[in-house]
Amino acid sequence: MNLFLQLWAGPCLEGRFSTCLASSPMHIVKVDGTLGLFRGLSPRILSSAISTVVRSKVKQVELLSQKDELQTSLQKVVKETSHEMIIQCLSRIATHPFHVMSVRCMAQFVGREVKYGGIFSCIVRIFKEEGVTGFYVGFIPHVLGEVLFLWCCNLLAHFINTYAVDESFSQASAVRSYTKFVMGIAVSVLTYPFMLVADLMAINDCGLAVGLPPSFPVFKSWLHCWNHLSHKGHLFRGSSFFFRRVPVTSVPSIED
Repeated sequence: MNLFLQLWAGPCLEGRFSTCLASSPMHIVKVDGTLGLFRGLSPRILSSAISTVVRSKVKQVELLSQKDELQTSLQKVVKETSHEMIIQCLSRIATHPFHVMSVRCMAQFVGREVKYGGIFSCIVRIFKEEGVTGFYVGFIPHVLGEVLFLWCCNLLAHFINTYAVDESFSQASAVRSYTKFVMGIAVSVLTYPFMLVADLMAINDCGLAVGLPPSFPVFKSWLHCWNHLSHKGHLFRGSSFFFRRVPVTSVPSIED
């Protein structure tokens, strides 16, 4: 659902729509019915299934090669996080093509296109028009965001549990059990721009109205997209589900 809000925020922030972003799910239901809320569900489900298989296989290999070593708590966290990072990167490599398909299926709603349909037709169209690289647009910012989230969340949770939570506190164990969860929420705010840029790159210049001027310029790279959003002050747009500010601006000129 938040992805819909990100995509809808683009035209709104460029002054094309004046409707409240928080009402976009209601608008989707009004136009496409309840099924409209489930666009891109098939590739997302397949992506989750593949991710589960990849993670289980990698963990099996790790268990076979695991050795007992004396480690400090910090060393243990670093080792575990490194393993999680490898698993996350391999999973992203395997599933990113389906993420691109899912995003494009959802983005079609804005321009009322029917370019992307089932999984097989999506694969054929993307390969025919963009080649293999088309399946990995937005891959770099997505991986960077996930890796940064993983390291920051685990290290912050470790340092807080080790140095900030006093053992004499009666509820110390309960506090520690929630630390990682709270850190995840906080860190996700910082890494949100990477996810936003990854999703916008997935639909940029793919033939859909929402990814072409005047909605957006055609970006040369994800850094170009990042700089554009940063210049406009939109790096965190869509990050809040309930509180949104939609400045009314003129349609921007196409960037070189």
